[in-house]
Amino acid sequence: MAPMAAHFSCPLNPIGLPLQMRELPQQGDWDYIPNMPQSKSQRPLSAATLQLLRPLVKILLRNNVPHQTLAEWAKQAYIDVANSDFGIAGKKQTVSRVAILTGLTRKEVQRLLNRPNNAQHADGEEYHRASRVITGWVRDPDFGDGKGHPHPLRMEAKGASFAELVKRYSGDMPARAMLDELLRAGAVKQLKDGRICLLARGYVPQKGSSEKLNILGSDTADLIATIDHNLYEKPAKPRIQRKVMYDNVPVEAAREFQILAAAQSQELLEALDRWLSHRDRDVNPASKGTGRVRVGLGLYHFEERLDKES
Repeated sequence: MAPMAAHFSCPLNPIGLPLQMRELPQQGDWDYIPNMPQSKSQRPLSAATLQLLRPLVKILLRNNVPHQTLAEWAKQAYIDVANSDFGIAGKKQTVSRVAILTGLTRKEVQRLLNRPNNAQHADGEEYHRASRVITGWVRDPDFGDGKGHPHPLRMEAKGASFAELVKRYSGDMPARAMLDELLRAGAVKQLKDGRICLLARGYVPQKGSSEKLNILGSDTADLIATIDHNLYEKPAKPRIQRKVMYDNVPVEAAREFQILAAAQSQELLEALDRWLSHRDRDVNPASKGTGRVRVGLGLYHFEERLDKES
């Protein structure tokens, strides 16, 4: 005699668990639930997500980050976004609603909501401070000729000095700490007479440093946020999101393009930096206007070998 099939006395949900065994939402949690995408509409999103994840996973594997760690980070991100961006107007967000939106249990949501926020913003702040010091050095006529040619500076001096440059463009960052960071990044060198000379017109942290990984997060997040804005906000004037690409370019021409793109991009960024600096109230307190907005433009160069090398 064949064994009897298991039988539940209550209806099953789509994943096969009886509904009474699931954590039920509290009253009011169903007021707004984003439309769950059908399988057909999920296909392009699935393909795009896999394409997005591949270079990220390559970085994670290089840093010995296993799948379980990424999965835990993804849970935290789901909960943070659902809690902050998918609330109901006029109502306090609830654990049950976050659980419904994310597919996690209320217990898991509560655990992660109670976890201290260990996200460190110090590296990002250091990155922006160093960038401001370099751009100020390049454009400020007090520290150069005013035409993009910075002068070598002494650490301490009457008038223009490295210490004064750091104070003007980096706030309370000690000048010695800033110098050590710029030396470490190869952006400056110290001459035999003690003067400090600028070598790079932009700040790029050392390879493998935590600052560079912070750029991975902040710059990629800005690009994805722009794509999200253009896709779902349906603005009258979308944010600029453009690229130029050809896929049958000789290696020699690709090398020339890298030099050309770097030079013209740097020229554009410096022009935009001058425009924004006059309107940023941290740099120019006399700038008038209301509200506070973080705004910018990002550029990146990409390259991929499509032929098989011997």
